[in-house]
Amino acid sequence: AEMAAARLSGTENRLVSLPLSRIRVIMKSSPEVSSINQDALFLTAKATELFVQYLATYSYKHGRGKEKNALTYTDLSHTAEECETFQFLADILPKKILASKYLKMLEKEKRGGEVREDNDEGEEEDDEDKA
Repeated sequence: AEMAAARLSGTENRLVSLPLSRIRVIMKSSPEVSSINQDALFLTAKATELFVQYLATYSYKHGRGKEKNALTYTDLSHTAEECETFQFLADILPKKILASKYLKMLEKEKRGGEVREDNDEGEEEDDEDKA
């Protein structure tokens, strides 16, 4: 009843910042989801919002955010790479690399297949393991 009252009074919008209509579209994109309860939609939106806040706060505190008084993409990608809790985001928040370096990597893969030149890439992987 409390949630219904929140919907009727329009205060639900103040309780969550993310647009519920967009969250509903994302949830419905899953083939297992047939219908979405309004409370489940609201709670998913709120949980997502809290998760994003946690990710941003953690990245700010553990990145260079304090020095620059800003949260950067590099801070977020570093968190995804280094913090076990956020490692599932590593593909979504990859480390930035120069386009020229990326093109060289693609060229190596095309040329070599199994016969890859490991000297550059091996060093990077070692650095990641140590950090």
